[in-house]
Amino acid sequence: MASFPSSWPCVVVIALLCSLFLLGLASSNVYIVYMGERHTDEPNLLEDSHHQILSDILGSKESAKESILYSYKHGFSGFAAVLSQSQAKLIADVPGVVHVVPNRILNLHTTRSWDFLQVKPQIVDGILSEGHSGLGTIIGVMDTGIWPESESFRDDGMGKFPSRWKGICQEGNRFNRSHCNSRKIIGARWYIKGYEAEFGKLSPSDGVEFLSPRDAVGHGTHTSSTASGAEVKNANFRGLAQGIARGGAPSSWLAIYKVCWATGGCSSADLLAAIDDAIFDGVDIISASLGSPPPLSTYVDDALAIGSFHAVARGISVVCSAGNTGPYPQTVINTAPWVMTVAASTIDRDFPAVITLGNNQTVVGQSFYTGRGLNKFHPIVYGADIAATNIDGTSAGSCDLETLNATLARGKVILCFQSRWQRSAAIASKSVLELKGAGVIFAQFPTKDVSCPWSFPSVQVDFEAGTSLLTYMAASRKPVVKFSFSKTVIGQQLAPEIAYFSSRGPSSLSPSVLKPDIAAPGVDILASWSPAASSKLLNSPQTKASPFNFKLDSGTSMACPHISGIVALLKGIHPKWSPAAIKSALVTTASMKDEYGQNTVAEGAPHKQADPFDYGGGNVDPNKALDPGLIYDIKPSDYVCFLYAMGYNSTAIGLMTRVHTPCHKSVKFLRNLNLPSITLPELKQRMTVSRTVTNVGPVNSIYVARIQAPAGIDVSVEPWILTFNSTTKKLKFKVTFCSQLKVQGRYSFGNLYWEDGIHVVRIPVVVRIVINNHLYSET
Repeated sequence: MASFPSSWPCVVVIALLCSLFLLGLASSNVYIVYMGERHTDEPNLLEDSHHQILSDILGSKESAKESILYSYKHGFSGFAAVLSQSQAKLIADVPGVVHVVPNRILNLHTTRSWDFLQVKPQIVDGILSEGHSGLGTIIGVMDTGIWPESESFRDDGMGKFPSRWKGICQEGNRFNRSHCNSRKIIGARWYIKGYEAEFGKLSPSDGVEFLSPRDAVGHGTHTSSTASGAEVKNANFRGLAQGIARGGAPSSWLAIYKVCWATGGCSSADLLAAIDDAIFDGVDIISASLGSPPPLSTYVDDALAIGSFHAVARGISVVCSAGNTGPYPQTVINTAPWVMTVAASTIDRDFPAVITLGNNQTVVGQSFYTGRGLNKFHPIVYGADIAATNIDGTSAGSCDLETLNATLARGKVILCFQSRWQRSAAIASKSVLELKGAGVIFAQFPTKDVSCPWSFPSVQVDFEAGTSLLTYMAASRKPVVKFSFSKTVIGQQLAPEIAYFSSRGPSSLSPSVLKPDIAAPGVDILASWSPAASSKLLNSPQTKASPFNFKLDSGTSMACPHISGIVALLKGIHPKWSPAAIKSALVTTASMKDEYGQNTVAEGAPHKQADPFDYGGGNVDPNKALDPGLIYDIKPSDYVCFLYAMGYNSTAIGLMTRVHTPCHKSVKFLRNLNLPSITLPELKQRMTVSRTVTNVGPVNSIYVARIQAPAGIDVSVEPWILTFNSTTKKLKFKVTFCSQLKVQGRYSFGNLYWEDGIHVVRIPVVVRIVINNHLYSET
């Protein structure tokens, strides 16, 4: 949803996405040779050893120098190189090599949102005040770069970067050292070797891209300003969502790592190099709004999982987007237990536009269009009624490209209905625009995400409203409609709801690890944008408008930096907390309710009550995360044992850490990993799970357990009272699950609470009953 500007020519975008998907699966020219934890602290020695391996395989130092793209030498050991398949197989057998994986191409996945989350300076003891607006923390953003001149990146009142910072300001096309102002953007790098090895050299002369950290897309500028942007008054997108825009941690520093390009996609070899550098540079948080759709690579094949493992082992929190392929189950990505995976939710702001019919009845939809052109009545026709020759009514009814009769469409408003094959309001608008139609009304499934383009008169309605329009048209000899301008309305929408597009669990790779972890605002979020990106849109011969520096955008890409900003605030308050402790604080204090106290709804087909596969622990509640009471902490060595339990090669795992970790290949460890959730994908009869909690509240505390058992399950906790004091800060407990059913079940959901009268520490419980396979056999 946030991968490309919504007003780009849709055919180009779809073709590009299809090409990238195929390239992501196709045989690669580039291979990543992962060698695990460094065996020396000398980067130069590591680099020499990488060159030596390549020289031995390729036959000469010159060939090795030409082949190698990156030497990974700071956070872990390895390299990326251009190799044939046979050469890659030879390197895989070299002692010390953990794994050789082909390069993959990954996809990219505010005035109101932070106030909606109650992250605002007016709350004296809130997270923004207590966290000093993120002062002292460094957020590393892996994305399309940054537009450094944006007002969101002013350094007014910012202190000089800390002495521990080792990053650089890498120069390039229209980007020099002055653009790293040393007080807000303290570092910037760009990575293109892996991308160019796959697609060929990229030229900046066509104005599509900058060979530098400068953002030509807008996506990276948007995510960076959402996490850490300074306060900007009177921010708006073409008059909509007007107000004060700011990031979640406005006093934090930004380090920019450009790994994604306007021509499409992000190379995993480039991403791994960026993570390696970020570890060396000294970031506190890595924010990555990108990923690859299912099928998921194993955790030892996935560049983001590998890099983030080493980052988390060094105390760096890694926050990732959950993906935009919802509402279907098992679509969540970035599922490693050591990262925070973020789902997208709505806020209480919408952009209504009123459609007035010729009989003076009105229908309300949503739109970003604020221009002129439909304040007078225009004829309205249904797309299926003006199908082009030899085009079926279904295709024309959804206003697919080249399906409408040009003569009959000219000057009219076209009513289009979303179909199984054509789901995009943007495509319908492009189709009508090319035929010189007056506007589009696009009827689709109910959602708060506005997908209509801003540059052409178009209104998005639900199927009920669309059907009422058809009824009016059938009853009128000359049906006509006109549109009002879209406007901004706050507080008249139930929120938060989980966005339709937000990818859902369970994880298809490790179903015992609940994903996503948490939900945050990701629908119609206003943040800074690249003027270069807006200029490309505005230079279209069909678009006449002034440039914009802020834009409304949707996606889990927008939700991810909300959590990154909150993590920066928490790190400022609790600098010694591990990434797992911070994740626990967010998950155990998250809310399952909307702002009116009703159960959160998940958009879908149909809408339903949200469950942990939609939002993990729930909707983030930043101020409660300040004081969680108890935390579920995890040591890096526990993740190593998790990988053993997943069945991965023990020698390879040993090389990942180079520290002996006594582990057993027992599936029991999968369910006993100390996550702030319990997920049992296969409960046959009886199963016991253990967890350990650490008291971070008052020294002398007594917590009592309370259970909301999943349907069909008996649940007991032992002990059910936990007593902490000055000598007892950690306590272990066990939870036993017994199935009451004798039939194959679906997933059911519950919660386990620990309460001391002040704190309510909740973790989600997810169980699926599985009966023995022999019961299904024929007799």
